[in-house]
Amino acid sequence: MKRFDDDKANGDSNANADSNAPETAPDGGRYGEAVFRPEQTGEGERIDFGALAYDDITWARLRALGVGPGWNCLDIGAGTGTIARRLLTEAGAAHVLAVDRDVRFLNARPAPRLDVLQADITAPDFTPGQFRLVHARFVLMHLSDRERMITALAELVAPGGVLVLSDAVDLTSDRAPGTPYTVAMRAMWQGLRDTIGTDATSAPTYPQLLRGAGLSPVAAEIHVPPLLPGSPISRFWADTWARSREAMLATGLVDETGIDAAVRYLDSDECAALSAGMLTAWGWKPE
Repeated sequence: MKRFDDDKANGDSNANADSNAPETAPDGGRYGEAVFRPEQTGEGERIDFGALAYDDITWARLRALGVGPGWNCLDIGAGTGTIARRLLTEAGAAHVLAVDRDVRFLNARPAPRLDVLQADITAPDFTPGQFRLVHARFVLMHLSDRERMITALAELVAPGGVLVLSDAVDLTSDRAPGTPYTVAMRAMWQGLRDTIGTDATSAPTYPQLLRGAGLSPVAAEIHVPPLLPGSPISRFWADTWARSREAMLATGLVDETGIDAAVRYLDSDECAALSAGMLTAWGWKPE
């Protein structure tokens, strides 16, 4: 495995040192510093629970788009590298560049033809080349200027290639029953908006933004994993609430007792709720 080191990173676990570039959260912090710190015990396992819940859906879409032998791929927000490694081992991609703000989990699981780049994708000098596939999952929802970012990512797609974006869609609307789960999820989304700028309402705009970035044709789909006791997605939300508990409490929408009740609800047969959906949108760069 070859590692690409951003000149601005200098070993920093959050390669956002350039004051000219990075997106910042409402409180002036950067994504992850306030809530999802990579150095926290169990953060890699939390990411993997999310991967177990969504990877097969992502993979089915990538294969349906024709990803296969010889493709040069860019995986943004690669996490622990589950999709990046499948691109290599199952699709036979020629090369994958896996990018993240912190690459400790990627470096822990090296693979042939997998390169790792620790970088801030919002920086003006983030220009790693052009790729037949550019993929980003659960990344743009944490950045403030999604329209600009989609345009920038579209420029990284080689002619004839495809940009694939996936983000969460909040389904705890005003019509959702007032279960312990619903109360906790509403507090979580509000807390993440207040602390790191997360927006789980913008993904439905992605097809139009992809078209505006010059990609055609474009399309989209949505998947909602079932909430079952002990399932990966249920464990993912419980772990996410544990890490975002302080931000959730600060909203005033839930208290400690309410969060604990939501965790128990998730792991019980009484659970009757919808997880957040994952909306995936894609667009092709004209030849």
